[in-house]
Amino acid sequence: MPTEAAREEHGNPASILEHTEGIFSDLVDLRRDLHAHPEIGNDLPRTRETVLGHLRDLPLDITLHETTSGIAAMLTGGKPGPTVLLRADMDALPMPEDSDLPFKSQVENSMHACGHDTHTAMLVGAAKVLSARQADIPGRVLFMFQPGEEGHDGAKYMLEEGLLNVSDYPDGSPSPITGAFAIHSASNIPGGFLGVKGGAMMASSDSMTITVKGKGGHASAPHFTLDPVPVACEIVQALQSLVTRRIDVFDPGVITVTQIHTGTAFNVIPETATIMGTMRAISERTRNLIFDGIKRVAEGIAAAHGVEVECDLKWGYPVTVNDDDYANFAADVATAVAGDRNVRMMDNPVMGAEDFSYVLHKVQGAMMFLGLMPEGMDIMKAAPNHSNRAIYEEKYMRHGIGVYSSVALRHLGVPLS
Repeated sequence: MPTEAAREEHGNPASILEHTEGIFSDLVDLRRDLHAHPEIGNDLPRTRETVLGHLRDLPLDITLHETTSGIAAMLTGGKPGPTVLLRADMDALPMPEDSDLPFKSQVENSMHACGHDTHTAMLVGAAKVLSARQADIPGRVLFMFQPGEEGHDGAKYMLEEGLLNVSDYPDGSPSPITGAFAIHSASNIPGGFLGVKGGAMMASSDSMTITVKGKGGHASAPHFTLDPVPVACEIVQALQSLVTRRIDVFDPGVITVTQIHTGTAFNVIPETATIMGTMRAISERTRNLIFDGIKRVAEGIAAAHGVEVECDLKWGYPVTVNDDDYANFAADVATAVAGDRNVRMMDNPVMGAEDFSYVLHKVQGAMMFLGLMPEGMDIMKAAPNHSNRAIYEEKYMRHGIGVYSSVALRHLGVPLS
C-alpha cells in the first residue's frame, strides 16, 4: 500500500512520532543499561526491576509472574473494548560479546546478541506513548514482557500462568484478547526496514540426541567389536538424504547435526557414539515426517550393522504462524508509520524459531521483523543475530515504537494522529 493511502486509511502518526522523539533518549539509556547487564533464561531479577522502574509512573496494572520474571502490564482505556497484546522478550544469550561498544556486556559469557534489549526498550516506549492516550482508547493494551525466549519456553510459562485470562470490565463488559503483535530486530536487515508475511513466519525448533550403542575394544581388532563410530557417520549422512529425498521442497525442513561425541583414546574403539542436532520445519506435516524419518533411518542403519540405537527426539517451539489478515493489517499500519519504501511483504519464512508461536497458537496476530543494521555496513558482511559481533543501530528503534503503538491503536479502532 502506498504511504499516502495507508495514512488516509489509518491516519497520520505525526504526534506519535513526535512523542517518541521526546522520550527517545531515555529509551536508548534503557537499552544500553540492559545490554551492559544481560541475564539468561527465565530468572531475570535485575532486568525485571529495571523495566519496572521505567513503567512505575504509568497508569498500568502490573502483574508479576511467579514461575518466571515475566511482567504483564495492563493499560485500561477510557471506554470498554477488547484487548490487544504487545510482546517483547527480555533475555540474553550464553555467549561472550566481541565488540568495542562503550556499553558492551559486563557479564561474562552473556550477551544481548538477538536484540531483545531493543525489543524491551521499544515496548517500554510504546507503553509511554499509549499511556498518554489512555482516555481515548476503547479497550485495553496488554504489554507482555517475557523472559526465556532463547530456548527456555518463557512465553509458554506465562500462558500457563494465565496471561490471556483478561477480566471483564466492572460493568460486566468482556475484554477478550483479539490480537497479538510482536517485533523482532535483525542486525543484518537494513536499518528501518520492516518485513512481515502471512502464514508460516518462522520455523519450529526441535532437538535430537541419537545414541549408537556398540561393543568397544582394541582399535587393531575391529572384528572383535561392534564399532559405533562408522554407524554414527552413516546415520549422519543418511539424515541429509532424508531431507533431500523425502521432504517436499515446497514445504521445507532442515536437519542439522551440530555435535558428535565419542571415544577416549586413539587406539580404543568406544562403546557408544552420540549424535546431537536440531530440526526445523514450517508445517506440522513436515515436522512429523522429520520425527518419523529420523527414527526410521537411525533404527534401520543400526539394525543393518548389528548395534543398538536410542533416539531421543524432543518437541520444541512450534511453527510461528501469522494470521494472513493481521499480517496485511500490520504491514499497512507500518507503512503509515515508516513509509512504503521501508515496508516489505516477505516471500519466504525464516528458519529460525520463536516462542511467540505459543501466543499465536492461542490468539490471531503477527510478528514483524525490524532491520537495525548500522548505516554504511555491507549487508553481506553484517553480523547476524546470535553472532558475538552483532551490532544494532538504535535510531531505528523509533520505527519499532511507532509501529507497536500504532498497531495497538488501530486494532482498537483509534485513528492515528
